[in-house]
Amino acid sequence: MASRISTQKFVFVLLSSFAIAQMALAGDTDITSDFLVPPGLNNTDGNFFTFTGMRSLAENPTNFTVTKASAVEFPALNGQSVSYAVLQFPAGSTNVLHTHPRSAELLFLMAGSLQVGFVDTTNKLYTQTIQAGDMFLFPKGLVHFQYNADANNSAVAISAFGSANAGTVSLPKTLFATSIEDDILAKSFKIDVATVQALKSGLASK
Repeated sequence: MASRISTQKFVFVLLSSFAIAQMALAGDTDITSDFLVPPGLNNTDGNFFTFTGMRSLAENPTNFTVTKASAVEFPALNGQSVSYAVLQFPAGSTNVLHTHPRSAELLFLMAGSLQVGFVDTTNKLYTQTIQAGDMFLFPKGLVHFQYNADANNSAVAISAFGSANAGTVSLPKTLFATSIEDDILAKSFKIDVATVQALKSGLASK
């Protein structure tokens, strides 16, 4: 009996360790050096740690535009657990429902006003109308949105993330612009297949 209990404890500890390891992998990996240099890059200087991509921000975009400085665009961020994005909202535009699976998002509104919100795991909606100078936190992994309800003025925001690659999962595209079968979507949303196909067609044309 004692041997059986010991075996069960060992299995429990093993499974717990595996679960903890998987949770750790959901974020950025801790590094054991000052910074990470891509393979093949032998000499680094200040240029490696400089990102100039924000110089080309559009002055008056006609659609919602996001300009990212993540590990993809700025390799020096690898292992540093930080990234950045500039969000530009023309009048009446929306950053559609989405999630960031690997990080929370801290948004700072530089200009204009935005309606923002997120839904927690109990399906409670948290919303706010923020003004220039305000900040709003979107917790890690939760569905959220930003909407410029002003029909006449644009808005600009900066978002900071606690990951070099926070990831973005757009709900409309993930659900209706992939190969999920129409019947599954129809049953999930309690709508007919024709409606599903109309949604897919609308997203495909964007």
